[in-house]
Amino acid sequence: MSIDSKQSREPLRQGGARAYLLAARPQTLTAALSPVIVGWAAAFGLGEYEFNLLPALAALLGALLLQIAANFANDLSDYRRGADGPERLGPIRAAASGLLTEKQLFRAVIFTFILAVIPGVYLIVTAGWIVLVIGLAGIIAGVTYVGGPWPYGYRGLGEVFVFTFFGVIAVSGTFFVQTGSVNSEIILLSMPVGMTVTAILVVNNVRDLALDRAVGKRTLAVILGSKASRYLYLIMLLIAYLIPTILPIFFADLSWWLLVVWLSFPLILSPVRTVLRDDPGPTFNAALRATARLHLGLGLLLSFGICM
Repeated sequence: MSIDSKQSREPLRQGGARAYLLAARPQTLTAALSPVIVGWAAAFGLGEYEFNLLPALAALLGALLLQIAANFANDLSDYRRGADGPERLGPIRAAASGLLTEKQLFRAVIFTFILAVIPGVYLIVTAGWIVLVIGLAGIIAGVTYVGGPWPYGYRGLGEVFVFTFFGVIAVSGTFFVQTGSVNSEIILLSMPVGMTVTAILVVNNVRDLALDRAVGKRTLAVILGSKASRYLYLIMLLIAYLIPTILPIFFADLSWWLLVVWLSFPLILSPVRTVLRDDPGPTFNAALRATARLHLGLGLLLSFGICM
């Protein structure tokens, strides 16, 4: 969390602004930022399209608000199901620590979703009814990730959700609201984004595997086991670099500038070493942050390569 040194010395106050900031999980917002930037770059860089600023900004604002609302909802749902107990290895959660009550978090979820409607309405007017379908699907998926009668995040489907919504749909949806179309190139360009953002969740779930198993939360890591999940993390990152490496072979309007993504490759070394070798613990929190930085760095470099 980006808090200056003076603020970091101040105790967190129940119901205070910093409690809501904690629940919003600002360090995770690169998951919403990176795919939108790649979608912007594709609309700008693929020659037959015209970049439109207002739909681009509306897509970014909507994505960030939906992510924050989902984070609030997940904090609340995990607390209700006992998944954020005192044995938790990750950062503290607002509900479990008593910084926000269930009612306060529920109100925050509703308020943030309402805010997300504002850019959503603009995009529906400018880009059509398909934006409404995408928006509603995103809201439902975010809330039911660990909430509702059948929380699919507790049934090994969290990675599928993250790859689909924060990878393919986020990139291609941003592209669509600016161009009115989607093509095979944009779907393939979304996959490195989807792989790296999903890798963030894999680190999180390997770290929390023992506690999740104890409370009946069947994440993909619980289902596959620690060793297979660790190798899944590595495979996802390697695929994220492989895709932009081979795309220029098949698409004439994608240049070899896509190889610029390899400049971020050193960023994978430390988190991969941690995930493959260390026991789950505080080092996994550092690996989580490093994977988030990799996700953003690769997305920025991919965007640059698309525009060249």
